[in-house]
Amino acid sequence: MQRPGDGPAAAAAAAVQVAALPSALIACKVAEDVFGEPRVKAKFEALFRAFDASASFQFFKSFRRVRINFAEALAAAEARLKLHKSDFNGKEMRLYFAQSVHIGSPSLQPPKPDKQFLISPPASPPVGWEQAADAEPVVNYDLLCAVSKLGPGEHYELHTGTTTTPSVIVHVCENEPDSSEGEAEAETEEGKRARPKIVQTRRPDYTQSVNQ
Repeated sequence: MQRPGDGPAAAAAAAVQVAALPSALIACKVAEDVFGEPRVKAKFEALFRAFDASASFQFFKSFRRVRINFAEALAAAEARLKLHKSDFNGKEMRLYFAQSVHIGSPSLQPPKPDKQFLISPPASPPVGWEQAADAEPVVNYDLLCAVSKLGPGEHYELHTGTTTTPSVIVHVCENEPDSSEGEAEAETEEGKRARPKIVQTRRPDYTQSVNQ
């Protein structure tokens, strides 16, 4: 009787999972004799060559670690299953799968020179770069037309005030008196010319009924 977990589909899924595993192991807390004595080193390598005769080794004495590279991920998985936390030369050996980091390229590439021409001293701008033209000023012809029709002392309301915002009103200055008409009236007692009075915009009345 075939169980639900058996069959070609389950075998294929297991094969995919094994293939996704790394093909290298990291041995941690390795005995120090492995790095100094050739006999102990050969014995250590023989443990893993029993699973893959072509296995290669990288020894890191300062960290007491050894990287074991296998030809297939299945051999690495089998070696970890049988040798993890096993005793070797009086020390417990722990095995972990080596994690590979993919950065997209075997070497680091310089950043794209998008705005490097702005660095001082300036370099040549990139190909196709053009100086951006300044935007033209916006002229409100409706406002100019309305003000031109006003006479001295009149005003033009641009924005009607509300309970929370003031109104915006343009006032046209009155004509200054000519120098030929009564210079005595245009001058103060101290002999200085009087400045024209600036009409201030009235502040709207304060009300406490503003919606919070």
